[in-house]
Amino acid sequence: MKRTLGTCYYPEHWSRDVWEDDARRMVEAGLTWVRIGEFAWSRLEPQPEQYDFSWLDDAIEVLGHAGLKVVLGTPTATPPRWMLDRHPDMLATDADGRPRRFGSRRHYCFSHEGYRAECARIVTLIARRYGPNPHVAAWQTDNEYGCHDTTLSYSDAARTAFQGWLRQRYPGEGNDGDIQALNTAWGNVFWSMDYDTFDQIDLPNLTVTEPNPSHVLDFRRFSSDQVVSFNRLQADIIRAHSQAPIAHNYMGRITDFDHYRVSDDLDIATWDSYPLGFLEDRVKADDAHKRTYARQGDPDFQAFHHDLYRSVGKGRWWVMEQQPGPVNWAPWNPTPLPGMVWLWSWEAFAHGAEAVCYFRWRQAPMAQEQMHAGLLRPDSADAPGLTEARKVAREIADAPDVANRQADIALIFDYEAEWAWQIQPHGKGLSYFDLVFDTYRALRQLGLSIDILPSNADLSGYHMILAPGLMHMPDALKAAMDHSKALWVFGPRTGARDATMRTPVPLPPALPGRSLTVSHVESLRPDMPLPLEGGGAVTLYREIVEGDYEVMERLESDGPAVVGIDNLIYMCGWLDQQAMIRVLKSAATRAGLETLDLPQGVRCRDTATERFWFNHSTETREVEGREFLPLSVTRTEL
Repeated sequence: MKRTLGTCYYPEHWSRDVWEDDARRMVEAGLTWVRIGEFAWSRLEPQPEQYDFSWLDDAIEVLGHAGLKVVLGTPTATPPRWMLDRHPDMLATDADGRPRRFGSRRHYCFSHEGYRAECARIVTLIARRYGPNPHVAAWQTDNEYGCHDTTLSYSDAARTAFQGWLRQRYPGEGNDGDIQALNTAWGNVFWSMDYDTFDQIDLPNLTVTEPNPSHVLDFRRFSSDQVVSFNRLQADIIRAHSQAPIAHNYMGRITDFDHYRVSDDLDIATWDSYPLGFLEDRVKADDAHKRTYARQGDPDFQAFHHDLYRSVGKGRWWVMEQQPGPVNWAPWNPTPLPGMVWLWSWEAFAHGAEAVCYFRWRQAPMAQEQMHAGLLRPDSADAPGLTEARKVAREIADAPDVANRQADIALIFDYEAEWAWQIQPHGKGLSYFDLVFDTYRALRQLGLSIDILPSNADLSGYHMILAPGLMHMPDALKAAMDHSKALWVFGPRTGARDATMRTPVPLPPALPGRSLTVSHVESLRPDMPLPLEGGGAVTLYREIVEGDYEVMERLESDGPAVVGIDNLIYMCGWLDQQAMIRVLKSAATRAGLETLDLPQGVRCRDTATERFWFNHSTETREVEGREFLPLSVTRTEL
């Protein structure tokens, strides 16, 4: 598929007399796609059941006539103020019992049936009207599910829906469910927490001390399912009236719902990439690292999400919002170095993106995003990002089509494991996401390309499969391992809990045919690492293991840190990057894979036909006698 570019546009923000000129300039810049409409409910329906589609009809015609393809968003992320008068209990409630009030966006609870009906109504009207329109070439449902901590709601509507969800999860005779099955699964005999009926069950917030982890895990599953069903409601309506593909724009490090399951009802996964904002807001790294990449972004964070959303989209994915200049929402908001918008665009294409769309076309002169740069300044003059977008457009016109291939390495990322770690971290700040990301970063430092996959994926054909921190190991994954010739690498807390958040017996990791048992664990202060004989250390979390194994890495204080059994490598703790790189380099060699020792800031990525080299550093770097200029992208044929 051909690589393309686009932008996000808000015709309702601008005078009608600039629309044609905007469309012309977009086409001249080499853009193909324009996303519109996702925040426009109040302009489409100013009063209940009083509609004005004329401006949107006009905007789509102007953009389409210029030769642009429209991505039409459903406006359900921004319900109008009158909606709250109609449904005063539709607001989500935070964990402290406070309503998420009107005045910004995403002020709804996924469980509110009245609001769902309103969404179905407006989406149906939009889909019927624009489904046959030849200029509407793709759709977007809502906008950034989960952004601003809006997945979890502790409202009355959520409580009622949760009780119904539990009845289905623990079925009994009739429609009442089996409350004793729930009591057993949750271990409610502890602290006399037994329930007599499902109506007694509240949401797991405002308890005296921590709530039952089994209760919380089911609530997290329920909350994710509410996002899935909310998205499915819209996708089903659109699909009944349009043949165009449907997408949703996910975010960086938003893990409150299962993205794989949401995308089961979509055709394309997209995500919103803000490298500089994420570096300050979502990447856990020391100050020196953040200073080094303050104007480039972390060399691995965007790539991680590119690989994740390629999997979420089952091969089809875009960047729906690419940072083109300073953002407004991070603790600090520097300007990207010249060339970074160009580099970020090519990085996405190297990981298989079909389209990169820049947010936004023109910087807004009002409201919350005044300080968020666009491709144009508020006075419509070109901003620096537009020059770089034009350069990308010229280059992709002569570039080969997107050509993905299966990588040699699979890295499992599981949303339920992320929830389980959040519920029971066992040490301050311990995070499943960070453990997986540390593993990914080490693999990238070794010059390896990676597929990120769910735990139920087809893993055939991979030479090395990694599943660090997978708290619950499904039986199907254990069976796949038992019949696989690949090298498997597991990490701390693998199989540490069953599906109900109980400690399993036999004790973890309980891997088939392997004599390996975690006898006990400890979490470590960040300033108390346990050095390894070969260099580096176990930090933050350590497991003490028993069994019949080969010791591959040993602590200076004695005791195994990494062990091996047949085609299994098990890391008995959280390795720092020095140790992680050494262990994974040895594992890759054992799996028959070649590795590189990449210098700081340099990364590579293989497609079916090309190898891409990226130098995120401001200095020239050398790899095996080849020089890479600062902030450069180099392509070589495979």
